[in-house]
Amino acid sequence: MPTTTIRLPDHLKVRVAAAARRAGTTAHSFILEAIAEKTADEERRSDFDAVAEQRYTDIVASGKTIPWNEMRAYLEKRLSGNKARRPTASKLAR
Repeated sequence: MPTTTIRLPDHLKVRVAAAARRAGTTAHSFILEAIAEKTADEERRSDFDAVAEQRYTDIVASGKTIPWNEMRAYLEKRLSGNKARRPTASKLAR
């Protein structure tokens, strides 16, 4: 495993050590977990942005969308356990 040096300011090093003690782990493990969590967060955000961008591109290309009030009513019925007919997309009103 390659080694990476991270230079922490003294005040942050103290905070990390204290947080690691409270978490019942070492500072090293605490830092690794923090980096892994931050990386996963950024990957999820990037995936979300890509999906949103693709959906917007599809809307622009087709000119069709579902009004929010129709989609919300559909989702509320589904969440309450009722069967609901999926709304159909129609041309955007301009």
